[in-house]
Amino acid sequence: MAWAPEARTAAVRGADGTTLEVLRALESGPRGLVEEEAEERLVRHGENTFPGRRPDSWPRRFARSPRDPFTAVLLVLGLVSAAVAAWGTACVIAVLVLVSCVLRTTGEHRADRSAAALRDLLATTATVRRRATAASPPLPRELPVDQLVPGDVVLLAPGDVVPADLRLLRTTALTVHEATLTGESAPVEKYVDADGPGDGGSPALPLGHPHLCFQGSSVVSGSGSGVVVATGAHTVLSGALPRAGGRPRQPSPFDRSVNGIAWTLIRFTLLTAPLVLIVSALLRGRGLETLPFAVAVAVGLTPEMLPVVVTTALARGAALLARDGEVIVRRLPALHDLGAVDVLCVDKTGTLTEDRPVLALCEGPDGRADPEVLHWAAVNALWTLHLSELPVPDALDEAILDAAEHAAGEGAPDGDHFEAFEEFEGVDALPCGPGRRLSTAVVRPPGDPRFALAARHTLVVKGAPEDVLDRCTRAAGAELGTDGRERLTRRAGELAAEGLRVLAVARATCPARTRPYTPADERDLDFVGFVALSDAPAPTAAEALAVLARHGVDVKVLTGDHPGTAARVCRELGLAPGEVVTGERIDALADAELARLAARTTVFARCAPEHKARVVRALRAAGHTTGFLGDGVNDLAATAAADVGICPRDGVDVVREAADVVLASKDLTALDRAIVAGRRSTGNIAAYLRIALSSNVGNVIAMLVAGLLLPFLPMLPAQVLVQNLCFDAAQLALAFDRPAPGAHLRPALLRPRALLRFVTGFGLLNAVADLATFGVLALALRSMGQEEGQSAFHAGWFTENLLTQALVMLLLRSARHAAEGGRVPGPIRLATAALAVVGLLLPLSPLGPPLSMTPLPPLYYGLLALVLVVYGLLLAVARRPVRRIT
Repeated sequence: MAWAPEARTAAVRGADGTTLEVLRALESGPRGLVEEEAEERLVRHGENTFPGRRPDSWPRRFARSPRDPFTAVLLVLGLVSAAVAAWGTACVIAVLVLVSCVLRTTGEHRADRSAAALRDLLATTATVRRRATAASPPLPRELPVDQLVPGDVVLLAPGDVVPADLRLLRTTALTVHEATLTGESAPVEKYVDADGPGDGGSPALPLGHPHLCFQGSSVVSGSGSGVVVATGAHTVLSGALPRAGGRPRQPSPFDRSVNGIAWTLIRFTLLTAPLVLIVSALLRGRGLETLPFAVAVAVGLTPEMLPVVVTTALARGAALLARDGEVIVRRLPALHDLGAVDVLCVDKTGTLTEDRPVLALCEGPDGRADPEVLHWAAVNALWTLHLSELPVPDALDEAILDAAEHAAGEGAPDGDHFEAFEEFEGVDALPCGPGRRLSTAVVRPPGDPRFALAARHTLVVKGAPEDVLDRCTRAAGAELGTDGRERLTRRAGELAAEGLRVLAVARATCPARTRPYTPADERDLDFVGFVALSDAPAPTAAEALAVLARHGVDVKVLTGDHPGTAARVCRELGLAPGEVVTGERIDALADAELARLAARTTVFARCAPEHKARVVRALRAAGHTTGFLGDGVNDLAATAAADVGICPRDGVDVVREAADVVLASKDLTALDRAIVAGRRSTGNIAAYLRIALSSNVGNVIAMLVAGLLLPFLPMLPAQVLVQNLCFDAAQLALAFDRPAPGAHLRPALLRPRALLRFVTGFGLLNAVADLATFGVLALALRSMGQEEGQSAFHAGWFTENLLTQALVMLLLRSARHAAEGGRVPGPIRLATAALAVVGLLLPLSPLGPPLSMTPLPPLYYGLLALVLVVYGLLLAVARRPVRRIT
C-alpha cells in the first residue's frame, strides 16, 4: 500500500523508540493532557475528521453538467441560431439543454446524498483521560472523536472503534480487528513493547507493529490505553486515500463508448451545415437565407436527447436498485459499466465465506474419521470458554461446540460421546495467549468422586499441531516415536495445504490435586487426533457464482489468505480454482505477461494491495471490463484501478468514498441484480441510439437530395424543429423499454463501430422511404398551384417523417424480438401513438397554417400507407441479420 508521506511519518514516529520517548516527543503522559493544552493543540492540528471528498453542491454540478460533447454542440448551434435571429430554433435548443442538465444534475446529486447516508464506520465518541488543571487528577471523559488531538490518552474496551492512531501504553489481553486495513479476518494481538518496534514491524509499513492501534480498527477483546500519535489527515487510514497528482483514473467503458460515438457524429454534424449552404448557393443561388435551415438540419442530425435519455435510463435503474435498499449507485455511468462487466474480482473473506469457521473433519492417529476426537475437542472448548472468562469467545471453540452439538442431535454413530461431553466437570483452564498456541482444560470425568483418594483429573490439550505433538509420548495408547511424530506432522501439513485450519487434540490423566495447574503439567500426553476447520461458505455464494457465470461474468478471487484455503473455498462453491498464483509470482512478471496469466487464472493468493491493483489493471489492459469488490484500505488501490469499484456498506470509509457502487452487504446476489439492471439500462440507451441516428441520418440524406431536386426548401426551419421536438419527446419513452429476453445474459457495452454500421444501413433505408414519399407527393400534388403545392409538400413530408419514426420506434426499439412481435411496453405504445396522431392531425389543425402546412388530398394518405407497409416489411427483414451493437 502506498501510504501518504505524512501518514507514514506520524505512524513511524509512534512506532520508534520506547514508550517514554514517544510520550516525551508528544509532551504528554499517562495522566493525559490538560484541557487548556488540548484546546491549543486542536487549533494547531485541526479537528480529527476524515478528509473525505465533500460532495459538490447542486448549483456547482449544474454548472458542470454541459460538459458532454452533444450538449456543447447544441449550445454552439443555439448561439448561431440566436446570432441569425432564428429565435424559435434558439429557444428549442435552450429547452433541450436545460432539461438535459437538470436531469443529469438531479440524478447525480440524489445518488451522492444516498451514499453520504452510509458514512457510519468511524466512531463518534471516544473515552479520553484528561485533567482540568495540571494539579487535578485525571478523569475519563466521553469526547466527540473530532476533538481528539495528538497526546490525548484514549481508553479502549471491547466493541470500541479506534478513533485515531495510538501508541499503546497498557494492554490486558487486547486483540483488535484490522480487516478494514489489512483484509485479514483474524483478530490481531496487541501488547506494549517498551523496547521499540515489535516483530514484523518496519519503518516503511507501520501495520506490523503490535504496540500500535490504527484508526478504523475495532477492539475484539481485552482492554488497554494508548496515546494519540496521529489524527485527521495524518492517520494511516486517511493516508491511504488517493492524493492529487497520483495515477489518474482511466476513462470508463461508458466514457469511451459515448465519446467515440459522439465525436464521430459531431464531425458529421459540423460538416452538414456548411454542405447545405454550399449546395443551396451553387445549385439554387440561395445565400445566407438558408443558414437557419442549415442550422435546423444540423440540430436534426444531432441526437440532442442523448444526455436526457442516458440520464433517465441510468437514473431509473439506479432508483429501482436503491428502492430495494440493496445497491446505491454513486456515479450514474457506473450502472452502464456494471452491465459491461465481464470479469469480477472479489476478496474471499466475507464475500465467498461468512468469516466464521466450521468443522471440516476429525480423524484419529491412523488417518481415519474418529468421532472421539471431536468429543475431546469439545470438552476442551467448553471448559476453556467457561473457565477462562474470555471477553469474546474464540471462534474456533464455538465452531467445535456447534459441530459436537449437531452430531449429538443427528444421532450420529457413537453419539454417546457427544451427549457426554457436557457432563464433565471443569476444574481449571490454561487458555491461549501471546506466544502460546495451545489451550488446556482440566476436567473431572462424570461420576468420578471429587474427594476420594483415587480421584483423577483429565487434561485435554488442543492447539497448534507442532506444539501439541512436542508434548505427546503416546498415540492411541501406543508409544509415539520419532517416526510417528514426523508422520503426524506431515499429515497436519497436508491438511493445512488443503486450506484447513488444523488443531491437534491430546489428553492425559493424572491424580487429582488442589494446586493450580501450569503449562509444566502439559507433558506425557496421549495424542487423540486432528480436528480441521474451514471457512463457512456464504449461503448464497454458490448460487450467485453460478448465476454470474450464466450471465457471462468470470469471477476471480484476489485474497491475502493461504493458497490452499482459497482453492478449497472455491471448490466447495463450484468454482474451479485451477492453478493458484501467489503474490511472489506476480512480482516476477512484466505487465504483458501478467495480463496473459490473469486471463486464465481464477485464484490469486497471498496478495498485497499492490498485487490486487496490478491484476485489475492487467485485466483491463487485456480488454476486459473489470469490477472489483472490496471493503478494506488494502482494497483501495484495486477499487480505484477497476472500471467499477464496489464496496459494501460496512466497508471502510475511504473505500466507500472511492467506490462507484455501494452494496447493502457483501452479497453477490445483490451485485448480480445490479449487473442485470445495468445491462437493461444499456439496452435502452442502445435502442435510443439505433432509432434516433437511423432516422436522423436518413432525413439528412433525404434533405440533401431534395435540396438538389426541388426549387424550394424541402422543409422550413420551424417545421424541422417541431418535428424534432415531437420525436425527441416520444423517445423519452425508450428509457422504460424492456430489453429482449436473454439480453441480460451477456455483457452489454455500447460498440461505436457496430452502431455506425447499423446507422449507415438503416439510415439509407430511411432515406429510400423518404425519396419514395417524394414520388408519392409529386403524384398526389401535381394538380396544385406552386405556393399551395409547397405547403402541401411540407405537410406531406412532415406527416411521413413522424409516421416512419413511430414505425422505427416499434421495430428497432430493442433486439430482434421487437421485429418478431415482442410485447411493446405501455409508455412506448403511448408515445408512438401520440407521434402518429400529431403527424396526421397537425397539418389539419389550426396550427398548420402558421407552420406553412395545408391539408393533403386523400390520395396521398392511401399511397403513404402503401409506402409505410413496404418500409415496415423491409425494416423487419433487414433487422434479423444485423449484429448487435451492445
